[in-house]
Amino acid sequence: MVKWLKAKLPLVAIAGLSALSLGMAAALVNTLSSTGDSSVILEESLLPGLGRPQALDADDPVLAVALQPAEQRQEALQVATDGKDTLSQSRARYLLALDLISQDQGGSAIPLLEGLEGEYPAMAPYVALALAQAQRAAGQPEAALQTQQRLLKDYEQNGAIAPLLFELGQQDPAYWDRLVQQFPNHPKAVEVAHQRLTADPNRADALPLLMIMARAGLHHPNAGAALLRLKTEFASQLSPEDWQTVGFGFWRIDSYGDAAVAYAQAPPSPRNLYRAARGSQVSGKRDRAIALYSQLDRQFPDAPETATGLLRLAQSVPGEAALGVLDQVVNRFPDRGGEALLARAETLDKLNSTESAQGTRELILKEYKDSDAAADIRLKNALNAAEQGDLGMALSWGSDVLKYSPDSDLAADAGYWVGKWGRQLGQADVAQKALESVIARHPESYYAWRSAVALGWNVGDFQSLRSQTPAVTPPAQRTPLPTGSATLQELYLLGQDQRAWEQWQMEYANYQDPTPEEQFVDGLMRLGTNDNINGIYQVSSLSLADDPADIEVVHDLKQRPDFWHGVYPLPYKDLITTWSAERQLNPLLVTALMRQESRFEAKIRSGVGAAGLMQVMPATADWIKGRAGLDTYDLNNPEDNVKLGTWYLDYTHSEYDNHSLFAVASYNAGPGAVAGWIKKGGFVDADDFAEKIPYPETKGYVQSVFGGYWNYLRLYDPAIAEQVETLQKRDRNFGG
Repeated sequence: MVKWLKAKLPLVAIAGLSALSLGMAAALVNTLSSTGDSSVILEESLLPGLGRPQALDADDPVLAVALQPAEQRQEALQVATDGKDTLSQSRARYLLALDLISQDQGGSAIPLLEGLEGEYPAMAPYVALALAQAQRAAGQPEAALQTQQRLLKDYEQNGAIAPLLFELGQQDPAYWDRLVQQFPNHPKAVEVAHQRLTADPNRADALPLLMIMARAGLHHPNAGAALLRLKTEFASQLSPEDWQTVGFGFWRIDSYGDAAVAYAQAPPSPRNLYRAARGSQVSGKRDRAIALYSQLDRQFPDAPETATGLLRLAQSVPGEAALGVLDQVVNRFPDRGGEALLARAETLDKLNSTESAQGTRELILKEYKDSDAAADIRLKNALNAAEQGDLGMALSWGSDVLKYSPDSDLAADAGYWVGKWGRQLGQADVAQKALESVIARHPESYYAWRSAVALGWNVGDFQSLRSQTPAVTPPAQRTPLPTGSATLQELYLLGQDQRAWEQWQMEYANYQDPTPEEQFVDGLMRLGTNDNINGIYQVSSLSLADDPADIEVVHDLKQRPDFWHGVYPLPYKDLITTWSAERQLNPLLVTALMRQESRFEAKIRSGVGAAGLMQVMPATADWIKGRAGLDTYDLNNPEDNVKLGTWYLDYTHSEYDNHSLFAVASYNAGPGAVAGWIKKGGFVDADDFAEKIPYPETKGYVQSVFGGYWNYLRLYDPAIAEQVETLQKRDRNFGG
C-alpha cells in the first residue's frame, strides 16, 4: 500500500493472510458438510428445461460472444437467430432483445421476445420481464401492464418476479408485503427490509425484517447494524436457531467477539462451540475461551473441531498445561499428531527444554515423516544449513521435503531452494527436476515464479519485470457451473450477472454449511456483482478443506480454469491497463498489488485510513496530487485512486533503479525502512533479501504480490500458460 504512514490493511476474512486468519478460515472450512444439497448437480445429464447435454454448450456460437459488448456481438447474434439449433436461437434472440432495450429500441425488441417464453422454458419469466420492459420502452404502457400482471399470475412461485414486486411495491405496499413473505432471501426483499427499518426502526415487524437482513443480507452495508440490533434489542426473542444465524452473520463480517456471544446460545454442535470459543479467544476473553473449549471437548470428544479447539486451547494456557493438552491431541487424533507435536516442541523451546524439544522434533521425523510438521522441520533445517554454508546438508534436507511431502505447500519452497543449491553444487539434473516439479505441482505458488525465472522463462525477474507488457487474454466464454438450476446456468453463461446472483440467493439455502461446489458457485456469483473481497475468499478458501471427500471435490474444481480466475480475477482491467501504460509499469504487477491491497474493493478503508483500490493514505495522496497532475481527488473514486497509486509505485521504482523487489517492499513498509535494510546488508542476492525482510508483514506482502503477479501471468498470458501446462502434462505422464 501507499505509505510510509500506514500499516497494511488487515484482510482477516480473505485467503488466510496471517496465522490467525488461517486458523479461523480453516475452522470455517473444516466444518463444511456435503449434506442438504437441494440444487441440481450438472453431469452429462440433460439440463432441466434445456433438453440437451451441457457438454454441447461449448460449441454454441452465442456463448462465444455473450460476454462481449452489445456493439461487438450484434452481427453474430443476428446470424444465430437464423440458425438450426433452437437453444442457440433462443439465446441469441434474448440477448439481442436486451441490447435493443438498452439502446432504447424497445419496439424492435418486441418481435424477438414474442413467443420466446415457450421456446426458452428455463428463462421464461425473464423473457416476460424483458417483454414488459420493451413494451414500456416502445410506448405501449397498457400492453406492458398486461404482461406484468400475467407474470405475477403465471410465475407466482418463481423468484424472478421479485424485482417486479419491488418496483410495484413503491406505489402499493401490498406488493412489498408479498415480496418479503414469499421471497425473503431475494436481495430485493433485503432492500425492502432495510428501507422499512430505516423509515421506522421500531415497527411491529422489526424482528422478522432484521432476521431477513441477518439471513440474506450480509452483502448489505447495514448488515452489521442489523445483527447488533438482534443481539442487543431482541436477545430474549431469538431461538437457538436464530442465534446460530446471527452468529454466522457476525463471523462472516469478522466481528468475532459478537459471533462468540451468539454462537454460545446456538444449538450445541462442534462448529458452534468451536466458533464460540475461538471468537472469545480472538477478542481477548481468555477465561471464557478456555471454558468453551473445555465444553467442546466434553460434549463432542471425537469431532474434528475438537482437535482444532484443543490446539487453540494450548495457546491460551500456561506452558506445562499446554503440554498436557497437546498430548491429548496426539493420543486422540492421530491425523493431527504431527501438528500437535510440533506445537509441543515449540512450547518446550519457550520453557527452555531444548533437549526435549529436539527429541520431539526427531519423533515427528520418525513417526510422522510425511506430515506438514515434518516438512516444516526439514525446510527449516535446510535453510539453517544453507545459512551456515553447508549446501550439501541443505540439499539433503530440502530433498527430503520433496520425497516425503511432495504435495505440501512447503514443497514449493523446498523445491526452489533445492534447485538453487543443486546448481551451486554442480548438480544440474537435480536442480532442473526440482525447479520443474515446483511449477508442475505447485503452479500457484510464489516459488513457481522464482523457479520459472531460474529456468530462463520470459516471465520477468525482480530487476526486469517492470518494463514488460505481458499478453493478457481473459476467457472468451464461461464454463457451465458445477451446481445450480437450469435458469441459473443460463443467466451465468449469458453474462447476466446481477440476475444470476439474485437467482442464486434463492437457491443457496445451504449457505452456512455449503458443499464445495456450492461455495465455489457462490464465489463466482459474488465476483459477477463486483463483490470481489467475498468472492475471492469463497473460492480461495476452498483450498483449506481437510475433509477427504471435500478435498477430492476441491481437487476436481481446481482443474477448472474458472477456479483460478475466481482466485485471481481481472476487475478494473481497462483502468489498470491505461494507467500502467501511462506510468510504464507492468500491468500485471499493478493488478497483483491492487489485489493484495484491497481485493479490488473500491471503497474499502483500513483501520488507519488508507483508502481505495491501492490503499492510498490521505496524507500521501496530498503529497502526490500535484506531482500526479491532480488538483482534486476522491480516494473512493477508482480512477483517482489508481492515478495516485500507480504514480507512487512508479516513484518507489525510480528510488531503487527500477528494482521491483525494493519498490514493492517500499510500497508496504515505506522507503525509509527498505533503504535501511539495504544499507545494513547481510544478503547475498534478491532471493536472500526477500527471505530476510525483518518485518513479517512485509515479507509476506512481497511474496503475495509477486506470487499474484505470477498467477496473473500463468492464467492470462497464453504463452506462459502453455509452458506451465506442458510441464504439468509431463509430470502426470511420469506419475509425478
